[in-house]
Amino acid sequence: MQNDKDIKFSRKNVGFSLLGIVFIWLIYWVEIRFNYNFNKYGILPRDFLGLRGVLFSPFIHSNASHLFNNSIPLFVLLLSLFTFYRKTAIQVLFFGIFFSGLLTWMIGRESYHIGASGIIYLLFSFIFFSGIIRKHYRLIAMSFLIIFLYGSIIWFVFPTEERISWEGHLTGFLVGLILAFVYRKRGIVKEEFQFSQNEFDLLFDDDGNLKDQQAEDD
Repeated sequence: MQNDKDIKFSRKNVGFSLLGIVFIWLIYWVEIRFNYNFNKYGILPRDFLGLRGVLFSPFIHSNASHLFNNSIPLFVLLLSLFTFYRKTAIQVLFFGIFFSGLLTWMIGRESYHIGASGIIYLLFSFIFFSGIIRKHYRLIAMSFLIIFLYGSIIWFVFPTEERISWEGHLTGFLVGLILAFVYRKRGIVKEEFQFSQNEFDLLFDDDGNLKDQQAEDD
């Protein structure tokens, strides 16, 4: 069990979060600079070679607009994850990316699924539900802030637009929910209030009788 000291906003957490954003922008720059197209490294459902996209797809984007739209919420959510759940952040990211990508490979349409939006839904779901499950007031406040900032994205777990991988959004959201339950007892949890005994309490036995009175009755 941990306490509020484990909630730590630091330059290190900011650095980790920025590093992730810089990396996906670097991948896109390589595509533009050397005229590459990495889309074929995305998730191609039910194709054996398409399994490589489980690990590669979050770093591939179709255009600058796609990348920019993902960058800001991804940075905010990564920073929130490393700040409030730093003990389990790496595990949540690794298992989240792997299992959401695998589920997308299993249920997705026969098209290349790319982009970091699946991670955004994963982190959104994990942070929101973790705060509710743990019943920790700071985490609950963070959960409501997340829903206030990005609550509208929930609609994109449904097939609203043909060009949007709603399957990746849905699987990320579901895996985030599952991980919130899996890691509910790791990291920051609400501590049960413990009553301490005082001298007055020592005058009574476990049944609530005065100890001296009980001796006289005997």
